[in-house]
Amino acid sequence: MIRLTSLIVMILATSALRAGTKTWDGKYDTEKIKVTVVYFVPADHQPLPDWRDRVAYYCRRVELFHAREFQGQSTLTTSIHEEPLVSDLTTAELRQGDANAIYFRTLQEADRRLKFAVAEAERDAFPILLVMSDINWRPLDDFYRVIPREDGFAFEGNYQNGQHFPGAAAGGARASYLADRGVGWALVSADGWRVPYRGSDCVAYHEGCGHTVGLPHPEPGNNSVMSMGQYHGWLNESWLDEDQKTRLGWQRQDKAASQDIVLFSHFRALPQPVVPRPGEPVTLALEWPTDAKVASLCVRFQTSLAGPWIDVPQHWEGDAPQTATLATFERETPVSYRIDARLKNGASSELWGYFQVRGSADQPPQPFDASPDLFARAAVPDGLGDATVPSAEELDLLALADPDTCWTSGRWSKEAGKLVSPKQYGARIELPHSPPEEYRLTVVVEPLDEPDGLILGQSCGGSRFAVLLNYTPATDGLSALENIDGRNVGNETTLVASLFRKDRLSQAIVTVRKCGVTVTVDGRTIISWKGTPDRLSLSDYWNTPNSAALFLGAYDCRYRFHRVTLEEIPGTTK
Repeated sequence: MIRLTSLIVMILATSALRAGTKTWDGKYDTEKIKVTVVYFVPADHQPLPDWRDRVAYYCRRVELFHAREFQGQSTLTTSIHEEPLVSDLTTAELRQGDANAIYFRTLQEADRRLKFAVAEAERDAFPILLVMSDINWRPLDDFYRVIPREDGFAFEGNYQNGQHFPGAAAGGARASYLADRGVGWALVSADGWRVPYRGSDCVAYHEGCGHTVGLPHPEPGNNSVMSMGQYHGWLNESWLDEDQKTRLGWQRQDKAASQDIVLFSHFRALPQPVVPRPGEPVTLALEWPTDAKVASLCVRFQTSLAGPWIDVPQHWEGDAPQTATLATFERETPVSYRIDARLKNGASSELWGYFQVRGSADQPPQPFDASPDLFARAAVPDGLGDATVPSAEELDLLALADPDTCWTSGRWSKEAGKLVSPKQYGARIELPHSPPEEYRLTVVVEPLDEPDGLILGQSCGGSRFAVLLNYTPATDGLSALENIDGRNVGNETTLVASLFRKDRLSQAIVTVRKCGVTVTVDGRTIISWKGTPDRLSLSDYWNTPNSAALFLGAYDCRYRFHRVTLEEIPGTTK
């Protein structure tokens, strides 16, 4: 009788395990879940150049988390749609209505165009459509975390003790379990994923893998992934409530985790200091599983969403480094970082994070290369006030720039004391002045057309060169010193960012020293180059007759110059 009872218990236990997991209402099997992940881009946006890397990061994170939490009783796989899904609608058209309206409008279009999960008979897993949108439901620069106000930009984000978490009011994510169709729908807006704050991966799972199978928010609230996990840490630091998993059909098992899951669960990389100041070295404090032996460590960072990722070589002694070198940032700026780790046992993990370099802990950096979507709705002053008026110590080159007497290429004109360039390729005017060895050139300029290249011709140690700003062969502007070691745009100083906007004044300052050149636009350093003057040169295309003179140039855009002044740096000679 005892043996028979034991046998019945074993049979019932085995049957329960074979029953597998189901949706919250018990209607559909979730032993296998397939998440189709789509990068959704409005018709008037350009896709991020590294969108696939970003999407793949979240896919890997949610797969590992699900494997850890369900121990194989439910398996989740992701599939990234091969190309960005460019919407039939513009940003403005998608944003008509509230956050719910943009959710349904976006998901309906993605579902229709992908013909998502139409053939039920062919399904081999519970289908979820997870849309990673390139926009928020209201204007927000998710890299700087600011929104437009009448007097400029205001910070909007979830900021706790110096750390950034997803949760801007202009952002928002939505999800639905469509019981009638047996599918899940989820939308994560730009604030929830494009810039990987600590906790962004929680948003991807919360919406894309939780609510889509019917999981509710637990009561009372806690730091689990279906509650407030996104405001407290990365996905590996969160969990699914056991009673919720049990309701789905999961049963507790004593099962050893794989090496990848062990590393996923323990690996952390937090910036030190948490809120660095300009000029302060930044490292990443690392945490590892017990007895970890690190085989390789790849660390990268970027200071612009459209900018390059900078590799930082790492060196350490012992089995596992406690810190990773990042960088010293000379100006206030947001910073995204990513770290790829591989252990000698074959386990690997990737972690992305974000912080801001601030001059003051309560003052966020202001954008100088914010998205066109944000600038289009920002209040922009008509002028720059005193910035257009030269000081007594400065030479007013604008007053000397007379198109009737100066050498020009193209028809330059002067209107009410303001110099205006023609809209043509290679337009330039030579300024009747040879600069000192070290100087500072200040230019206040206003694009009268959609911005294209602005050229500020310089001289350093007998070498001429050009500062190229906002050259737009495609959508994004390119800026660089031309030439360095004979290389023009594309060299080490190249920045990909849209700096100017039509009918909006901007201030550019070029500081020329014998040891290098610095360029700022609207108060932000965009080029900081160190080197000797003999490495600089000017292409024949931009040449003017006087090889010692400064010049101004424009490329396929009319620019109105409100100020062009030169200030000698003390201690130098003409």
